[in-house]
Amino acid sequence: MRYKINALIMYKKTGIFVVLLLLANLAAFAQRYCVIDSKYILEHIPEYQQAQHQLDSVSKAWQQEIDAQYQQLDEMYRSYQAEKVVLNEDLRKKREDEIVAKEKAVRDLQNQRFGYQGDLFKLRQKLVQPIQDEVYQAVQKLAAQRSYDFVLDKAGGITVFYADPRLDKSDDVLNLLGIQK
Repeated sequence: MRYKINALIMYKKTGIFVVLLLLANLAAFAQRYCVIDSKYILEHIPEYQQAQHQLDSVSKAWQQEIDAQYQQLDEMYRSYQAEKVVLNEDLRKKREDEIVAKEKAVRDLQNQRFGYQGDLFKLRQKLVQPIQDEVYQAVQKLAAQRSYDFVLDKAGGITVFYADPRLDKSDDVLNLLGIQK
């Protein structure tokens, strides 16, 4: 009987120890995070709204310019089609070359304005990037003040907006792969 009581006390102490050990491990591995909506934040910043309005205006003007060029191209093509039967071979070839050159010029202009690394992209970088950097710095400050390890952004799907650099174990993975940086 005495043996059973001692065994029961020992099991209780061991159980409490195991529970405390598990809680300590969970606390060590628990990471604090918060969720933000960067789109919502940006929409409430007056400078961002002004920059977005300016981008929209410039984009609309450039699109109108390109549309006018395509209209001219269409007129050139219709005129060529109407006159094609009365033109000699040299004049037909010349007009076709003009149409092809105009089409290439319009596509180049469109790419220059709206393409990857185009004028609109560069203007967006100039106007919006400083505001986005300011938001990012504010998020970093919030994370540091409140000891968040991760800040998740729910705008456009859940993505990691900020992660504490101390949690990045990329170098450890490279070391395990035998790669020295």
